[in-house]
Amino acid sequence: MGEQHEDQEHDAEPARPPLSEARAREMTAGLREAMDDVRRSVAVLAARVRDAHAARVWLPLGHSSWESYCQAEFGISRAQAYRLLDVARALAAIHGSVAAGPELSRTRDTDPGAAAALDYGLSQRALIAVSGRTDTVAEIITRRLAALAHSGLQALDEAAVRAVVRQAVRAAPPPPPADPPADPTVAALRAVVDDLAASSHAIGELMLEVAPAYLSDSEAADVLALLCEQIGEPLDHGLAARRYALTGDRRALAGTVL
Repeated sequence: MGEQHEDQEHDAEPARPPLSEARAREMTAGLREAMDDVRRSVAVLAARVRDAHAARVWLPLGHSSWESYCQAEFGISRAQAYRLLDVARALAAIHGSVAAGPELSRTRDTDPGAAAALDYGLSQRALIAVSGRTDTVAEIITRRLAALAHSGLQALDEAAVRAVVRQAVRAAPPPPPADPPADPTVAALRAVVDDLAASSHAIGELMLEVAPAYLSDSEAADVLALLCEQIGEPLDHGLAARRYALTGDRRALAGTVL
């Protein structure tokens, strides 16, 4: 009966002509363009929110606060209003670290408003997630841009800077949990694991200074072999720490450090 019902559901859908590869590529390009437009709109929105909040735009319009202004003018809640500010501040901090980096990484745009809206390909969700860790993200960006600038690359173009920013946002270590486990044994074990992960992240950042992110794992292994030997770190541990620093995913340490 279940199979018959499933067949009936499939039969109810109208028949569609087979999709050609060319049409599939055209649809994919359109979807990619739409996604890029959404990400660019997040950057523009963040810049305008920052400017409006800095100008205290609600006062001339007779509102008592930012949240009441957002509720009256845009119909959004207090939480949404402050999430917009989180996005704006996170993007401003990220752009500040890029603009303050090596000369080759600086944006050529002289218009501060346009520069602040530079598209790094970050979603609103990603910016909210790092809004409480912008100092850490900015430090990672600054360090990695400096490493790239001194790695022999002829230029740090916009694509390279965007890649560094997105990697830094993904890789920033998460804050410690607000509520530690009630069981003291579990809490102690978690603290040990967190310390190992933090140490591995620091080692991974060191590895990235020597073998920048644009190198593949095998290329990085050739570069890092001597360094790992000199500091007494197994090469597979060094490569795992480098992957962890790139991705922020602790699973990169499985089977080596953790």
